[in-house]
Amino acid sequence: MSISPERKQELVTQFATKKGDTGSPEVQIAILTERITNLTGHFKSHVKDNHSRRGLLKMVSQRRSLLDYVKSKDEARYKTIIEKLGIRR
Repeated sequence: MSISPERKQELVTQFATKKGDTGSPEVQIAILTERITNLTGHFKSHVKDNHSRRGLLKMVSQRRSLLDYVKSKDEARYKTIIEKLGIRR
């Protein structure tokens, strides 16, 4: 359910806007997307895990807020993030 440090570092290097960038919205959205996909796979075998489902909904909401922020600041950045991560919107 959590991301390995190696995978997290890959995401940071792939989506960073500059060197050492770990807090930009692009990086945060990429990490949240990875965690959401991991949890989605978890629910295929643990259907009644409602406590984790609540966490999933919070992560989806947080990602949505970050995507809305990026869209309000720069539409082109928003579209590139959506295409790279394969998020439907």
